[in-house]
Amino acid sequence: MILSEEKVFYEGPPAKEDLIFNLLAGITLIGLPFTFGAVVRAMWLRFKITNKRISVTGGWLGRDKTQIAYNQINEIRSIPRGLGSYGDMVLVTKDGARLEMRSMPNFREVSNFIEEQINQSSSKSSSDNAMGF
Repeated sequence: MILSEEKVFYEGPPAKEDLIFNLLAGITLIGLPFTFGAVVRAMWLRFKITNKRISVTGGWLGRDKTQIAYNQINEIRSIPRGLGSYGDMVLVTKDGARLEMRSMPNFREVSNFIEEQINQSSSKSSSDNAMGF
């Protein structure tokens, strides 16, 4: 059995632009909840995307950790925010669960990388099911 090393594609916090835009919105009373949300994301949300899995650490004080393997992902949905400099992504799993990744920097490149990994894992699993002599 060949063991491949896990290579990190992206590891870090959400986009800094999200915090900047929401701090500016915090000047108004209506923008205060968005500002609070952006500050909490900037302090405790961390993404780690590798060639084997996606890990999201977040929640209050960064206590929640979610990991998902590429063979469990059914669909990726993404939308640009912040004039297209960052975006939000939702990964829909085969059992219908959703993993939200808010304020992902370079979300287009990350989305393309995840799509490639999903295609590779699906081709591996289909070749694993093949029976030979």
